[in-house]
Amino acid sequence: MLGSIRKFSSSVYAKIFLFIVAIPFVFWGMGPVFTGGNLNTIVKIDKDKIPTNDFINFLRQQTSNDEILDEKSLEKFLSKFIGEKLIEQEIEDLEIKLTDKSLSNIIKNEKIFKKNNEFSRTEYEKFLVENSLSAPALESNILNLEKKDQLFKFIGGGIVPPNYIIKSTYNKIHQKRNVQYIYLNDIFKKKLKFTEKEIQTFYDQNLSSFEDSFALLKFVQLNPNNLTGNNEFDDLFFEKIDQIDDFIVEGKNLDFILTKYNLGSSLSISINKKGLNKKFEKIDIIPAELIPNVINIDETQPTVLIEQKDNFFIFQYDGIENVKRKISENSVKNDIIKNLEKNYKRKLISEIINRINEGNYTKKDFDNLSSNENVPINKATLENQNDDKKLNKDIVKQIYAHPSKKVIVITDIAFTENYLIYIDLIKNVPINENAEDYVKYTNLSKNILANNLYNTYDSYLNMKYKIDINYKALNSIKNNF
Repeated sequence: MLGSIRKFSSSVYAKIFLFIVAIPFVFWGMGPVFTGGNLNTIVKIDKDKIPTNDFINFLRQQTSNDEILDEKSLEKFLSKFIGEKLIEQEIEDLEIKLTDKSLSNIIKNEKIFKKNNEFSRTEYEKFLVENSLSAPALESNILNLEKKDQLFKFIGGGIVPPNYIIKSTYNKIHQKRNVQYIYLNDIFKKKLKFTEKEIQTFYDQNLSSFEDSFALLKFVQLNPNNLTGNNEFDDLFFEKIDQIDDFIVEGKNLDFILTKYNLGSSLSISINKKGLNKKFEKIDIIPAELIPNVINIDETQPTVLIEQKDNFFIFQYDGIENVKRKISENSVKNDIIKNLEKNYKRKLISEIINRINEGNYTKKDFDNLSSNENVPINKATLENQNDDKKLNKDIVKQIYAHPSKKVIVITDIAFTENYLIYIDLIKNVPINENAEDYVKYTNLSKNILANNLYNTYDSYLNMKYKIDINYKALNSIKNNF
């Protein structure tokens, strides 16, 4: 039913639905392990046992048929599912209700059910038919969404931000900042030269990093042409697909199926978890979406039938091969140099950050670094948080998180962009209560305060409910998705 509601795209309820769906990610984290062995219960909320089938149905509504879910994704969906259940419980506890008359008014005022600006029963019925919905199902969904909307309005709907918060919010975004910065990569490129001995030492100390495992697989792609002799995905084709599936369950291997259906010979590949062959080249003879499936085939069930959209494949696992990459390979040497560069950058940047955190890095040290390393100090005036004329937005956003007269280091996780920045001057920018944007920043301030309230509500729910998750049941359904 949620899939049908998504088609309600022009409706205000679609927007409400998208807002509500995001909330459980904010509200709930994974809880304690459920110790029982009953696979029929996925989670207990206080004394209420939530059936595993409820969660399976939730997953089917939230995912496509060919979507593959890993453990992390499943836990996120379970978190979302639990959040929905908690919201339902809160609605019940607070006795939030909607009368039939109110529901009727909501439906009658929905624009997609109107014709000539009046509610049209014909348009309503047409919508139901086009979306394969019954009237009770649609009305139940709208009822639930409206109740959720009322719950969140109950929590944060009455917030009125004071003027100083509105002005502060505006100022944080629009204040002007004069900054000076040193592009640390200008220093790194002078120093990042490594001897053959340093490269060999890194290789010897990290041999396990240069070993890779490759699954050895044979496979054949099934299509109407090689299975039935025509080009149609007809009943005969799917009948034979079902037969092949039954043979695989019985333990028949790929060679048996090739002979039985006169499919010719199979293809062979060796593939690692990145989808590369033993020459570390990208494998493109199978869809990239299949790689997570095929690398997990093992000797316990060596032959499998895999469906991916309109593609059908039979794969057979023939073992695993461990390959040690040689230092003479250019790709290995390049990887080592990249790691040595990253280690050097990390070391230098960490030293600067430690000094800054200890209060021992001043503007004088900033100037001395420029002088000693013969790198320029660049200057920029940032008009607001979105000013990316000289620095990219991620860098600017971090600059706006720090006070004036302070040296800061800004870098990314891969150490590709690295800056030492001195915030020289901050010019505050006021907003008048009669300004055109005042309402906009009033609403923004209201949202910020509401988010803080939701965080408080999160803590309240953590104290109010005891959540026990049955990970045995969670693991039992993992392979179904």
